[in-house]
Amino acid sequence: MSSKRRGDLRGILAQPDLRRELMVQTLQATQAREGIETTRAQAERAYYVVTEGEQATFFALRSFGSEMRDERERAFIRALERGSVEGLTVRYDIPRRDFSALEDNPLTYTQVHVLAPLVRDSSRLDPTWADVRGGMNSTESERFVRYRWEPAASSVRRWVPYAKGGTYARFYSDLDLVFDWTTDGAEFRSIVKRKYGSESRFVKSPEFYFRRGLTWTEKSSLGFSVRILEEGAIFNVAGPAAFPKRQEDQWYLLGILNSGLISYVAWGFSGRSYGASYVSALPITEPTHVAARIGTLSQELFARKSLWDEGNETSSRFRSPWLLEDISGEARMGLASRLQHLETVEAEETMRIQEMYDEIDDGVYRQYGISDSTRAIIENTLGGRPREVLWQQMVGKTVEQKRMEHVFRLLSYVVKRVVEEDEDGIVPFSAISGAPSLVERVHHELESLFPKLNIGNVEAEIANELKTRVKGYRRTSGISHWLESAFFSFHCSLYKSRPIYWHIASSQGTSPFAFGALVCYHRFDKNRMAQLRAQYLSEAMESFRREAALADKEGRVNARQDWDARLEEAQELDVRLQRVQEGYHDGPDGGSGDYRILTPWKSPEERPNGWEPDLDDGVKVNIDPFQRAGVLRVVRVV
Repeated sequence: MSSKRRGDLRGILAQPDLRRELMVQTLQATQAREGIETTRAQAERAYYVVTEGEQATFFALRSFGSEMRDERERAFIRALERGSVEGLTVRYDIPRRDFSALEDNPLTYTQVHVLAPLVRDSSRLDPTWADVRGGMNSTESERFVRYRWEPAASSVRRWVPYAKGGTYARFYSDLDLVFDWTTDGAEFRSIVKRKYGSESRFVKSPEFYFRRGLTWTEKSSLGFSVRILEEGAIFNVAGPAAFPKRQEDQWYLLGILNSGLISYVAWGFSGRSYGASYVSALPITEPTHVAARIGTLSQELFARKSLWDEGNETSSRFRSPWLLEDISGEARMGLASRLQHLETVEAEETMRIQEMYDEIDDGVYRQYGISDSTRAIIENTLGGRPREVLWQQMVGKTVEQKRMEHVFRLLSYVVKRVVEEDEDGIVPFSAISGAPSLVERVHHELESLFPKLNIGNVEAEIANELKTRVKGYRRTSGISHWLESAFFSFHCSLYKSRPIYWHIASSQGTSPFAFGALVCYHRFDKNRMAQLRAQYLSEAMESFRREAALADKEGRVNARQDWDARLEEAQELDVRLQRVQEGYHDGPDGGSGDYRILTPWKSPEERPNGWEPDLDDGVKVNIDPFQRAGVLRVVRVV
């Protein structure tokens, strides 16, 4: 038999209605031999009674009715005759036995004929393939949950990664939250038991904590998205998890669960809420010859997306900004060329992971034996699902926005190095106490990061990029201007309103300031506060007095007035910092005249007297006195 004939035969045998067609024709022929005339409709009904049981029929008529015009009766009559109206499928004939396969799941009638065979012919995710669990119930988050960068590395408390759902992300997503699990969560357990009368209502499935598995976002309007839950984390009810019975199945399951087919099933079961009870019922078919490929592609997708995240400053995998990565071994490549190269690399990688995802999707449809017609129904129902993206944080951004983001992140990293390398973690914008200014230190840091390039050219290229008008990014005239008016707002955004480098300044907004300094939150204790005022700010004020006196002596009236204004601005800053330092309080608690650290879960006796922060209480609590005092460059951070 020729290969063409073999192909034709396979196509014929693959037709989903072949069995029904053959049996209906056989029934008619058999009855005819007995002298009994049987219509096709009668033969089809006999076929369903024998093979599928009694049928139920549903009509989707909602779209034919409105306040202005009700056409549902007309559509119903036409659907009885034809099954469709105006090209739309309206009539659904469904075997009643299919409902028993789906009795535990809410769904629309129009999906039964697609979902039921999948459920009948496959095993449930739980208990066959994995243990699916909802995790810890959310409560007391303000007290026990932080972003990963908030607690100090020297903290005596045990902060562990915390999976709490998050944004839509398939295959890979970093965990940027941590939970206080000191002494196995003893404090949390004690509080929920005392306040709510039950520990088990909140600490759920602890036997699965810290295990490697799969997690997803419980509620999402974008659909079902699953990623690897790496070892060492606690998971929340908003980020349920599945733990494969066999670890070697994790990549296969990751691919299956992220497929369009399973997204459709998950949506049919639960709409937009993907709780553990719904996900546990998802149908997983036995692996076929395409299973290994699905697993391999899933693993590679995870690897590619996690590798890109090494250039993300707030990621647990961070190494250095993308602009500083080895560009094809060419260390002499200038900034503009590097930006262009990164644009090309990201576009190529994005295209590649999209192709890989499409291959997974195709493989899953084949593995489940889904026909092209049924696949079309599924994909039309799902609509436009999000495509795979490499740079999750920049979804929907333009090429110009991504280019500027690279420049901002490069400078952000340079500032990070400058502040962290400083002996006391206080870096003034002006040269004070014999130390170079912030912009001078940034210059030297850039020089060390681009050793093969002329630093003047590098800074000129950066300045050219910063002068470009790009939506969502503050336009500045150069690096110095960027540090003064753009860095802190970008840093607050990048660190999700939990900044760890604070820009204390005598003027807010974007206007010039008389005095400004960056302080490292993790080291800015009561001694550093005293040092900021007594050394850096005091020296700046003394410099302003000297300059004012010299200008007065030389008869430069405008210059003297300018220096006097700077001195007055710096003195006002010192007064405000003193109030924070001393924990000044006047008026209602938490009002504009309250400069204390008001940790909500601590009694007044437990709270510090003045500026003596407990870093484990988090940035939100500790930065608040500075915001009320009006000494931060950004008007409102959290």
